[in-house]
Amino acid sequence: MIRLTKSQRTIVMIGLDDTDHPEVGCTTHSLNELISKISEENQSDVLERRLVRLWPFASRRTRGNGALSVMISVKSDSITDFERICEKWFEDLSKSISEHPEGGTKASPCLVIAYNQTPESWYWESVRGEVDLGGRRKEVEDSGARIFELDEGWGIIGASAAISWVPDEHSSWELIAWRDGARIGTRRDVSHQAVLEMAQNHPETFLNRDPTKNKGLIAPRTPCPVLYGIRGESSNSVTEAHLWMQNRDDVEDSQSWAPHRTNQMSDDHLVGVCRGTVLTLPHEGRGAHTNLQVLTNGMMTSLVVFKEGGQVNKLVRQLMPGDQVDWLGLEAPDGSIHLERVALRSAVPRISSRPSCCGKTMRSAGRNQSLRCLICGDSREKVWLSIPWSPVGVSSTSGWFEPSPSQRRHLAKPLNQGIPT
Repeated sequence: MIRLTKSQRTIVMIGLDDTDHPEVGCTTHSLNELISKISEENQSDVLERRLVRLWPFASRRTRGNGALSVMISVKSDSITDFERICEKWFEDLSKSISEHPEGGTKASPCLVIAYNQTPESWYWESVRGEVDLGGRRKEVEDSGARIFELDEGWGIIGASAAISWVPDEHSSWELIAWRDGARIGTRRDVSHQAVLEMAQNHPETFLNRDPTKNKGLIAPRTPCPVLYGIRGESSNSVTEAHLWMQNRDDVEDSQSWAPHRTNQMSDDHLVGVCRGTVLTLPHEGRGAHTNLQVLTNGMMTSLVVFKEGGQVNKLVRQLMPGDQVDWLGLEAPDGSIHLERVALRSAVPRISSRPSCCGKTMRSAGRNQSLRCLICGDSREKVWLSIPWSPVGVSSTSGWFEPSPSQRRHLAKPLNQGIPT
């Protein structure tokens, strides 16, 4: 087995996923506990923690559909001890999950330990589509990685994806702060004013509040161990923002915290911009979702935008056959495209009115007859006048429209971070 070594140390990647129960738990917190255990009992150094969001339509997804990994430097002569610690920790985790009353989808965790570089394709397959459990498990086994799993071990998909993701200079960061165990399930004390002032005082952080709804986005609403998550451009920026928050009286003290490099805001789940010609008038479906048929590359595609889509929804509801749009969206299992961003590239003229004469609109003289002025009696060919059109109630400096921050996917790249090409 070839291992990456430096000064008699081995670089190890640990991946973890699917430890959550619908009513309790959090994979970020579980991995943090494992890292603490390793640090206490083994001479290991944490090099970097990573949080990846995966395919939003995965059958066993959580709301954020995230998986975790950590890069650790371990003394080469203590690998056996290191694996023993991981195995014992996973046994304790599995026992805790098995003893918890079932409700909804039961957690099916997996811990993967890899000493070699794993295929980057494991990440891309997991962020852009459904992954076959059996096929992925065989690939991980064949790679020589150690696997610890409970029941079906569904977590092997996310865990293997997390250790295979290759960050770049554009990767974002999220600092996750966890609560004191005694407070889990109680109301979080994270004031709106604190989040507002943090965003103002730490401009390298982003997407931590929704200005369109005047609310913060950093604190979850579920009874999980997470106090809040602060997103930003660098590890330093989110760390400084967190320390600033912890010095306030209107913010709950965190028990522990750690910054994670993430694939959030990367658009890795999308394949690129498409252009289409609108074929049908918008149709409102169940739940006030708007459906629209467009012709793209000679094929008819169904575009769907949700009522929470903000300006995207407002624009789509005004489109007419013949309009041309560019769009970015995610293909759902039913083949429809869930729109994430849209731009109007050209619009057919909209019918305005009949011609006017003597200051009044001309009227039809009857079926198959011309238009007539009711004042002077003059007549002319029956036509409708049309005018150039632009959408009403939406505005954009780039031509692109997106939902409000609270309605975007974790993976969606905001327009202020770059215009789609």
